[in-house]
Amino acid sequence: MAEGKWISYLRVSTKRQGRSGLGLEAQRNSVDEYLNGGNWALVKEFVEVESGKRSGRPMLAEALKTCRAYGAKLVIAKLDRLSRDAHFLLGLEKAGVDFVAVDMPNANRLTVGIMAMVAEDEGRRISARTKDALAAAKRRGKKLGGDRGVVPTDKARELATATLKARAASRAADLAPIIEELRTAGAVTLSARAAGLNEKGIPTPRSGSRWSATQVGRLLAAL
Repeated sequence: MAEGKWISYLRVSTKRQGRSGLGLEAQRNSVDEYLNGGNWALVKEFVEVESGKRSGRPMLAEALKTCRAYGAKLVIAKLDRLSRDAHFLLGLEKAGVDFVAVDMPNANRLTVGIMAMVAEDEGRRISARTKDALAAAKRRGKKLGGDRGVVPTDKARELATATLKARAASRAADLAPIIEELRTAGAVTLSARAAGLNEKGIPTPRSGSRWSATQVGRLLAAL
């Protein structure tokens, strides 16, 4: 049974739409049937007219961005609505968005499972190579180990700070369209925008907390 927030993504090919038998309305009905019942909310629907052979699709990028902003899942009618390229599907993991294909609801678990098995196998291989290398170094008389209380260098601190700033900027970019919608609707103060984000159920960087004017100000400063 579907629960939580959902973003739907519908795609048709300009040339094949009429012949495929799976137009927008059929996809929409399929998504509606999947979501029927349960405690859920369809936040937004994104429609794209593009060939499945091309991976560059702006509406899909917007759908993924909106999923991250709302903490929602992506739902599609058929797996081939995303891409015929397996590498592109694996890219959803990098996007940090869970998805469900109505015609193959376990596909996301299968994809993540395959990636996990590959990563696990590679991890074992790396571990074995590391142990072999350490054993060889020990046999050569090289002293192993050292001070565990390592003090981070200035460069390491700079990299850590840059990483945190990059994450904040990415989050701000995801939420920018929603902030603009609130401003256009009359939320001119930071407090009003914070209230709007809370009403929409958009999660804060710290899960479980509510948006405040200070947090919105920091978000805007990151843009």
